[in-house]
Amino acid sequence: RRLSDQSIPHDVKRQRLHSHRSETTVVNQAVPLPVEHRYSLPGSNQSPLFHAHSIPDLTGCVPPLRYTLFPDPIETPLPVAKDKLSQQVLELFQACQQQTCDLNRKELCRTELQREIQQIFPQSRLFLVGSSLNGFGTRSSDGDLCLVVKEEPVSNLKHTVNQKTEARHILSLVQKLFSTKLCNYIERPQLIRAKVPIVKFRDKVRQFDLNVNNVVGIRNTFLLRTYAYIENRVRPLVLVVKKWASFHELNDASRGTLSSYTLVLMVLHYLQTLPEPILPSLQKNYPESFDPTMQLHLVHQAPCTIPPYLSKNGSSLGDLLIGFFKYYATEFDWSRQMISIREAKAIPRPDGIEWRNKFICVE
Repeated sequence: RRLSDQSIPHDVKRQRLHSHRSETTVVNQAVPLPVEHRYSLPGSNQSPLFHAHSIPDLTGCVPPLRYTLFPDPIETPLPVAKDKLSQQVLELFQACQQQTCDLNRKELCRTELQREIQQIFPQSRLFLVGSSLNGFGTRSSDGDLCLVVKEEPVSNLKHTVNQKTEARHILSLVQKLFSTKLCNYIERPQLIRAKVPIVKFRDKVRQFDLNVNNVVGIRNTFLLRTYAYIENRVRPLVLVVKKWASFHELNDASRGTLSSYTLVLMVLHYLQTLPEPILPSLQKNYPESFDPTMQLHLVHQAPCTIPPYLSKNGSSLGDLLIGFFKYYATEFDWSRQMISIREAKAIPRPDGIEWRNKFICVE
């Protein structure tokens, strides 16, 4: 079922293939929801209905998921730009940030695909993941999806699907479904046999990558989403760094450069380690909200309960951007240190075999 609205400019980004160790994908919640709240998408005569959670309105806190898909009129105010560079950062952010209509299109696709996949795997759920939902998406961001075939008990922290055998088999069935029953809607589905295999495909608007049971990404989505909204300088700064990296062809992990996830963590780390920090360690300050054993259907609620971080650091966006480059060019010790958002500081670089001969190490 195609949206009959105007097409938008879309630069297709080559999506990197994630390794099992890097756990760089991040994910959205798709649980059964109450039916009282119903919305239809603009530009579609027969759009499927979306349902929203009844989440208490916590004014001033991180916007809950409901407000991502259907934002309230009250928007987090952007920082005031008092110099030319800060103004340019803000203008770039406002021009390039993902719009509500972009996210709605991805959510419509997720809803349709979940309905079809459940014909094969009745207990499965499909999660929208990554920059689409974590607050750092742009208008050209791909859509990342995670298929959870069946959620295991909380005590089981390991991957519930063997990525080399079971995941490939499941994805081959998904690819077959896309190639036959959904061929009028899905274009060029391909099974990519990486360490974490994916089905890569396009709908009528953009590229999608779909993995199976890479559930760490679900938790990471909402960890990053919380960082994105607790301080109003975070999102513009991350977006301009991502755009800078893309312009200089430094934003493609499949070609040996940095994934968007790594770039986000580098910015967050820099903001945590300023003499007067702009961000805390959320995992230290709110361990119950980011408990790695929390059931998946509860993970999306964590950002709703965390208030804004009030920093005494009044640096402008321009000063922070210059400081970001200065920090990594002259202060960070790449040979001895590793970036850790969890610790909110640089920690000693591990000596494990997987960390050797690497120029940049990020926990």
